[in-house]
Amino acid sequence: MKKDLFAHKSKSWDMKSLRVENAKSIASVIVENIDLKDDMHLADLGAGTGLLSFFLSQKVSKITALDNSKSMLEVFESKKDEFLCDIEIVEMDISCQKLDKKFDGIVSSMTIHHVKDTKKLLQNLHDMLEDGGFIALADLESEDGSFHSDNEGVFHFGFDTEELLKIAKEVGFKDLKVFESGKIDKPHMEFIVFCLVGFK
Repeated sequence: MKKDLFAHKSKSWDMKSLRVENAKSIASVIVENIDLKDDMHLADLGAGTGLLSFFLSQKVSKITALDNSKSMLEVFESKKDEFLCDIEIVEMDISCQKLDKKFDGIVSSMTIHHVKDTKKLLQNLHDMLEDGGFIALADLESEDGSFHSDNEGVFHFGFDTEELLKIAKEVGFKDLKVFESGKIDKPHMEFIVFCLVGFK
């Protein structure tokens, strides 16, 4: 069983206003650029405690939360009654597993830099989408490795968005666009967050 790298952080995860604001900004970019419908079933990849899901829950019918951190999902579970859509919680290792079900869209916030094989992940996401379904994956633009104080479990110091677009196109995504969804200010540096949007 893989170590739960987020176990000691899960209880206080939502208390940081930077995280809440970042999730809200990402949700705004998704709502502004994708036609969400009230019968849609989304997956939230690396859902954590459900910050991004919370801000999207009033727009769709159901969200399936996917994460390999049991402790984060326990926090999500404890507050799922506050969400405005049906919630399903699935503990799984998103880096090497895919669900045998199809979604109308897959969203993600600050997760894909924790997955080593980006191309395999994108291929799995493509497979998990209905025809016409979308991805909206938010993460950091390339950085110097100082975003995290501890880089255990971090495989990418952000992403070159042109390179990410190329990989997404290779696995079959269409109508690809990258939006800036905000900035995260830390005492030593400002980090840019992007959102990659594409369709199957």
